[in-house]
Amino acid sequence: MDLVERMLAGDRVALAKLMSRAENEAPDLAAILARIAPHGGRSYVIGITGPPGAGKSTLVDRLVGTLRGRGATVGVIAVDPSSPFSGGAVLGDRIRMQTHCLDPEVFIRSLSTRGRRGGLARATRQIARLLDAFGKDTILIETVGVGQTELDIMEVAQTVVVVLVPEAGDTIQVMKAGLLEIAHVLVVNKADREGALRMKAELEQMLQLRPTTSWSVPVLLTEATRDRGIDELAAAIDAHRRHVTTDGAARRATAEHRVREFLDVLGATLAGRIEARIDGAFAPLVARVRAGAQDPYAAALEVLGDREGLRRLVDGSG
Repeated sequence: MDLVERMLAGDRVALAKLMSRAENEAPDLAAILARIAPHGGRSYVIGITGPPGAGKSTLVDRLVGTLRGRGATVGVIAVDPSSPFSGGAVLGDRIRMQTHCLDPEVFIRSLSTRGRRGGLARATRQIARLLDAFGKDTILIETVGVGQTELDIMEVAQTVVVVLVPEAGDTIQVMKAGLLEIAHVLVVNKADREGALRMKAELEQMLQLRPTTSWSVPVLLTEATRDRGIDELAAAIDAHRRHVTTDGAARRATAEHRVREFLDVLGATLAGRIEARIDGAFAPLVARVRAGAQDPYAAALEVLGDREGLRRLVDGSG
């Protein structure tokens, strides 16, 4: 029995090994994901994002507890900053979620960004696919601490929760053109601190200036360390999930995400093949580019114009 069959049969070790293959961008990754595709489509993906220090990990830990209390199985993808020495994940998120590490119905995977911008690791989407096929009811994705431009989570999660703290009030004007625009639920965590109510009011005022949509973004107060406001957050996520299943615009957005994922997979696969074979198939042209005798743009046009050479380059027949 191979790794995929073992994983589909409920083998957690096989799941972990397949996740490692996804992180390392194994050559057979696309084939693996194609095999598991018929077994997916059941998980609901929730993204938890926000600036560093907002308490995202503790909030995720409490949400896992609430979901498990309902009997749901949970997968957690915690994206950590890269270690400057090894390039691996710092693992701070997993340390803060030790409560659930021994629960067989919870699977936690920490990923390193490996220097990638956007708030997510490159393999996040693929690992979410694996957790889906493994049968997890809900997948929580916690991004690394993000700012205005790290918006990858909107391409992966069906519900995006943006977590802020009272002290973030001065940064709202900077962030509203980016991170706050993608929120389906806004959370002011550490609400026991001074300024929490003012922050909530400012966010609500900001939301009134946005174009009218079919979903009204709620602004919630939580104290994750004291388990306060978590039930209200779970209820808001449930409400947005119901909205996603009935709203035409939300369904169209999901469909566009699927197309972009297809294009991403296709582009990455073709790029890998071309990079591996370009020196052999177009050696003289590559040599001219290296020597500065040919500019890269003209060289690329030459390759694209040689249909037979391009075919051999892509399928490896030459």
